Amino acid sequence: MRAARFHEYGGAESLVIEQAPDPHAGPGEIRVRVAAASVNPIDWKLRSGALHQLIPLELPAIPGRDAAGVVDEIGDGVQGVSIGDRVFGLGGVTGATAELVILSAWAHAPDTWNDEEAAGAGLASVTAMRGLNALGSLAGRTLLIEGAAGGVGGAAVEIAVAQGATVIGTASERNHEFLTSLGAVPTTYGPGLAQRLSAFAPHGVDIALDTAASGSLDDLVAITGDPTRVATVADHAGGQRLGTHVVNAENDSTLLSAAAELGRQGRYTPRIEQTYPLERIADAHAHAERGRTRGKIVICI
Repeated sequence: MRAARFHEYGGAESLVIEQAPDPHAGPGEIRVRVAAASVNPIDWKLRSGALHQLIPLELPAIPGRDAAGVVDEIGDGVQGVSIGDRVFGLGGVTGATAELVILSAWAHAPDTWNDEEAAGAGLASVTAMRGLNALGSLAGRTLLIEGAAGGVGGAAVEIAVAQGATVIGTASERNHEFLTSLGAVPTTYGPGLAQRLSAFAPHGVDIALDTAASGSLDDLVAITGDPTRVATVADHAGGQRLGTHVVNAENDSTLLSAAAELGRQGRYTPRIEQTYPLERIADAHAHAERGRTRGKIVICI
């Protein structure tokens, strides 16, 4: 199969397109012929070597954790999916940016999503849902999302609105119209956030979700009044220091199915900032590393 790989840790230029061995589905897994795969922060952090002590890789490695495509091999013990089904989901921390990928968590992709949108839904929706679930019931509550225009933040906005929350989202001014289109009340991040929120939430903010790791956790705790009313999916060290909920993404088919159902209802559509062909994966990684994205960056295989 054709795949993007890196043979040593380094910059985006270390990525090459070459032939790699075909993977095969083990028990409880499926193999998917990939239509598109998304780029997540963990992809370039792993490629750069920034996480090599925490998550050592066997090189050469194929970047990418989530993808969408058509099932073409089914492992032992797998039920509820057939060859030819269109799915999206998650595999290991690497392996998705290739013609074939092994998934250990998946859901059927709704017809309302194209392949690029389905590829952008896997890690973003699971991360957003786990962060939101840590905060309890959302109905009737005012939720602040820090970093609401990114891949996880945007997913969290739509999912929270669908669950009945009033959502205020922070982003740069250029993304405020985008946040409004997702159903959030936009405001800027940074110093003075509490004062700005008083205009949007005169009765206060009930809960907060940090998706940005922008150093704002202390402010979020002060704004909500209780560290247990705050969850972070991005600033683990800060969350542990303050006692907030600290959430990691997990390969959870149940959450993927819930995201897909919201997609079928037209209540959640993964937002794509830009797509790249496989041959330009280095450009896609460089784009992701610059940050401040509006939605997801996706590789079309």
